[in-house]
Amino acid sequence: MANYDMQSVNYIQLALPVFFVAIGIEALVAWRTRKDWYSLHDSVANLACGSLEQLAELAYKTLIFAVYVLLYEHLRLANWPLESVLAWISCFILVDLGYYWYHRASHRIWLLWAGHGPHHQSEEYNLTVALRQGALERAGSWLFWLPLAIAGFHPLMYLACAQFNNIYQFFIHTRAIDRLGPLEAVFNTPSHHRVHHGKNPAYIDKNFGGVLIIWDRLFGSFAPEQEAPVFGTVSPLRSWNPLWANWVFYVEMAQYMKGLTLLQRLQLPLKPPGWHPDRPEPEIPLVDATTYSKYNTPRQLKHNLLLSLHFGLLLLITTGFLELVKQLNPGQVLLGSGALAMGFIVLAGLIEGRSWYWRAEGLLRLPLSLIALWLLPLPLSVQTIGSLISLLMGLAGLYLQTEPQSSAQPLRS
Repeated sequence: MANYDMQSVNYIQLALPVFFVAIGIEALVAWRTRKDWYSLHDSVANLACGSLEQLAELAYKTLIFAVYVLLYEHLRLANWPLESVLAWISCFILVDLGYYWYHRASHRIWLLWAGHGPHHQSEEYNLTVALRQGALERAGSWLFWLPLAIAGFHPLMYLACAQFNNIYQFFIHTRAIDRLGPLEAVFNTPSHHRVHHGKNPAYIDKNFGGVLIIWDRLFGSFAPEQEAPVFGTVSPLRSWNPLWANWVFYVEMAQYMKGLTLLQRLQLPLKPPGWHPDRPEPEIPLVDATTYSKYNTPRQLKHNLLLSLHFGLLLLITTGFLELVKQLNPGQVLLGSGALAMGFIVLAGLIEGRSWYWRAEGLLRLPLSLIALWLLPLPLSVQTIGSLISLLMGLAGLYLQTEPQSSAQPLRS
């Protein structure tokens, strides 16, 4: 079998600085124009979910790519040369078509929705939402692109086209751009994708396209933006915890399985979200963007500044860890990923003022972080400074947790 180096096709990693600059520009525009597009705690939760997804994918992304390579090596029906412009255009269009059908299925099959649903939980709509992804989403989505391997599209060509598809989709998660004239007829635009994220009854299960909106027009799932969208899932999450954001859909499935026969329990994950054999499909409640109350956890400015610093350090450390991964053994990857994931979960508990914060911080986050720092192949200076930073993060949490704070409450949109 030929060697296919996934690391040689890593355009999303190259695009990350552009993503964060774009987020900064959008947030600045929102602030200067007094637009209510950003909430600090929501943005932290979005990026925490994205970080958790990157850490989770370390466990399985190589395996699912290997399946594509295996099919390409042994079952392909044609050979599309890497030098062919036609091959690249065809692959890009078919990747987008595969994304459309995966995306549509992920809204109608409960098990796939459990992986995709975290992307829809934010009640805001900005560029940080684009990075909010389900930790297990790719564990189900990859199946929809396997036909490309059999059709003979080179694994690295497929990987590059899939990444360009994702990069394009990042930029349509914004309220800063209205409509784009004639482009609206062919391409998925911010306006079209706002519809997709809306939980207004008229917008449910609409506009599944990735780059192209023509698939929705062809297959009857298109809806134009008319009334103002209300963003989020039909059943609001009401939490900033990235672990709960990913776990909640599986908990819901387990609850719905109570009292069902074995056959019905086996059927349920393949049915639409909310399915029950004895009840009709749930109705979508009416919502109004002018009166809808968003989840909020009010904090003082000094708290938000410390929380931002805390999160910024976590994000920086996660980025460094993902760069280091190729030098680590599986045990070290698991340890480092666990320590970082616990950091994001504990931070959510701190923001929300949860009573379990100290147990999670003292018994899990801090010990795991210190153990990981000293077991990973890092310079002594990094281990020492990292340990000091980890302890200071714990002390900052102590300060924030002991200060008076407001309880979580709705926020008018």
